[in-house]
Amino acid sequence: MVAAILVTVLIVFGIGKISDIIFQVNETGIVAYKVEEPAKTSSEAKAESSVEISSFLSMGDATDGAKVFKKCAACHSINKDGKNKIGPKLYNVVGRATAAISDYKYSKALTSYNKTWTFEELNAFLLKPAAWIKGNKMGFAGLKNERDRASVILYV
Repeated sequence: MVAAILVTVLIVFGIGKISDIIFQVNETGIVAYKVEEPAKTSSEAKAESSVEISSFLSMGDATDGAKVFKKCAACHSINKDGKNKIGPKLYNVVGRATAAISDYKYSKALTSYNKTWTFEELNAFLLKPAAWIKGNKMGFAGLKNERDRASVILYV
């Protein structure tokens, strides 16, 4: 009886090993086929981006932005005749070059960034300033809440 059980176990394991040898599968590390997406033209990317940012901004409210901006007011002024504080004045910031205020000393990182403050740039910057433009002087942790960011952007 014991011999029958041992023979059965040997046959089962033997068949398993033999089938592994016969039907050997070589793994290449590629799990699926790569599907190439056609590159977007700049006009398609811009259209997609403007749809995304417009829906993002629709979450915000400029009145709420004035309340949220109080977190920023210690370092920035928003008035037309406002003065630079620890940070530059933010009046008319959308559409302005990133380091455009002549009487404010920007960090080298921001000076060399050389972009324009668009809604998209402001959104990304306000999420986490230190991560967006590495080496800038802004010590603010950022606005994690999307509605707060949209509201502040609409306010400024």
